[in-house]
Amino acid sequence: MNRINIQYYKTKIGELIIGSFDGKLCLLDFRYRKLRKIVDDRIKEGLNAHFVEQPDEIIEKTKTQLDEYLGGERKEFDIPLLMVGTDFQKSVWSALLNVSYGTTSTYLQLARNINNEKAVRAVAGANGANAIGIIIPCHRIMGSKGDLVGYGGGLAVKKRLLKLERITLF
Repeated sequence: MNRINIQYYKTKIGELIIGSFDGKLCLLDFRYRKLRKIVDDRIKEGLNAHFVEQPDEIIEKTKTQLDEYLGGERKEFDIPLLMVGTDFQKSVWSALLNVSYGTTSTYLQLARNINNEKAVRAVAGANGANAIGIIIPCHRIMGSKGDLVGYGGGLAVKKRLLKLERITLF
């Protein structure tokens, strides 16, 4: 069976789990989020692999870039990503990558960006299923009225990330 290298990593926004598979980042998420088992199981099943707690080059590079981002020194990441999910989820996550540092979008706008305006709820679901947080910036997505809505790491962490990016909340 294949192996996904993982490590737990404590940061100022909480403890994260970082995972890599075949030289690509496949997991960067909050260790204690509600959907932890569902997300982990999807990745393990999708890659026909199991978790092995072991460092590697991608995990170390991710830690470095994450620390730089959280320290306000990095706005873009250059880590190879491996998205594990349905084609629809991957289309949403790819659209999220286009939401630049310091900007926000809405679920409706994301649905429009993937040419599926009626799929707002499904887009929100895919956003919540994102396993590569921060780098695939689901924290930059707001409710239709610009309100702060759901985040795997909790709304307080979402606020901190938006503040770090100097995004003003109404």
